[in-house]
Amino acid sequence: MMRWSTCGISMIAAAAMSLGLSAVHAETKGPVTDELGVIEIPKGAPIVIGGYWVISGPDTALGLDSQRGAEVAFEDLGNKIAGHDIQFIVEDDGCNAEGGQTAATKLAAMPNVVAVLGPACSSAATTGAPILWKAGLSSIGTATTAVTLTAPDRKPDYQGFLRTVYSDADQGKNDAKYFFNELGCKTLATIHDGSPYASQLAGAAAATFRELGGEVVAEEAVTPTDVDMRPVLTGIGTKKPCVLYFPTFVAATAQILRQIADVPDLKDTIPMGGSAVMAPGMIEAAGDAVKGFRITNVDISEDTMGQKYPEFVQKYTEKFGEGPINSFHAQAYDAAMMLAKAIEAVAKTEGDTTYIGKKALNEALYQTKNMEGISGTINCDDHGQCGGFNFAVYEFTDSDPSTYKVGENPKRIYPAAK
Repeated sequence: MMRWSTCGISMIAAAAMSLGLSAVHAETKGPVTDELGVIEIPKGAPIVIGGYWVISGPDTALGLDSQRGAEVAFEDLGNKIAGHDIQFIVEDDGCNAEGGQTAATKLAAMPNVVAVLGPACSSAATTGAPILWKAGLSSIGTATTAVTLTAPDRKPDYQGFLRTVYSDADQGKNDAKYFFNELGCKTLATIHDGSPYASQLAGAAAATFRELGGEVVAEEAVTPTDVDMRPVLTGIGTKKPCVLYFPTFVAATAQILRQIADVPDLKDTIPMGGSAVMAPGMIEAAGDAVKGFRITNVDISEDTMGQKYPEFVQKYTEKFGEGPINSFHAQAYDAAMMLAKAIEAVAKTEGDTTYIGKKALNEALYQTKNMEGISGTINCDDHGQCGGFNFAVYEFTDSDPSTYKVGENPKRIYPAAK
């Protein structure tokens, strides 16, 4: 299996980009007629699957973990789908809207890409998914949790997008219930960074917290590049919230966590983060301030995951020399398997050539029902929501980066181990 990165874009793809995205139109090739076009794969040619995730910078673990999960899935498939070798082309989206647009444009312009896995960041999906669908390419998000991406009122531009990960509508509700019921907190303050992920998750948690009878005393925003968080924290401190919830990314989270100690009015406030910062880089960025820091997340302990999850972790560790480094490797594995099953279902062979209809593939993905994945049951609805959610809270137990290990540092503290 070959993997191309941003640095290895082919001359053909670069030329295609200069001409604009491929046009979507009905066509007939061999035995297949499809409204969005047909991918033709000659004998001996690979089946090309794209991917885009954040694979550089402080949030690398978030995307790299997904990419690795997909690669383990491809190995379990013998690196073949529909009788063809898999060629996996991965682009770095930087975990932002601009990067998602660039990565999606590159993938959409490449000849014979069948479909795309990723991204990890909702910001990248917000811009990237419509570009891919304009080229007739379906994409499956692996850690993109923003509520609007699979909402019933989403725009037709997102018909091509599905996800095997949960919606933050579910996490937000569970987060609020944990704050209110388990921590016994009646006041909440939130901080987001303007990203679809952080803003929508913080908003969902705040809405449920109010419904439970709690008071949201502050809802603030920072930018991902802010260094001095003291003015925002000082303002929040005057309200003395029981919980300060900031589901931001690594850089902003580390700055907030380091500077909370400088605000005396927050000395009794419980800081809580989100799933994006389950990463080795969180310890490196926050230093000693990370010890005791709690984050809400999807439960990835072996007693809640699919029966094949321990076997997956073993393969992951053997292949990459370390255990999983974030939360969404299982969802990426399931996305790859879901895509492979859909391709196998619609691919038709005539002579020595395989033909795949783009619309037929999209429809087959939406028809995924009760697929037993290693992240749980994959069951797609009409809006592309395919993954479920099991709530957990993890706590960083040590500030030494070498001690990072999912399940130990950070350690699951809720629910209690069975």
